[in-house]
Amino acid sequence: MQINVLAFGIAKEIFNGSSTVAELPNDATVSNLRYALEHSYPRLKQLSTYMIAVNNEYALDGDTIHERDEIAIIPPVSGG
Repeated sequence: MQINVLAFGIAKEIFNGSSTVAELPNDATVSNLRYALEHSYPRLKQLSTYMIAVNNEYALDGDTIHERDEIAIIPPVSGG
C-alpha cells in the first residue's frame, strides 16, 4: 500500500518537500514505516528523536497503519 507522509520542520528539508510517499505492506506498523523512511532518507536517523502521528494522534511503534490514514512526521521542537 502507498502511504502519504506529511513533513513538518526539518523533516521538510530531509524529504525535499512537504510530503513523501512510502510503500508498505498491508497491516504495516509505525515501526515498519519508521524503518522504510529511515532507509529512504538516512538523514532522518540523525534527528535526536522524532514522532510519528497517525490521524492527528501520536502513534506507538506497534500501531497498525492503514492506507487512508493521515501520517505526519514531527521532528524535535526547540523553543524559548
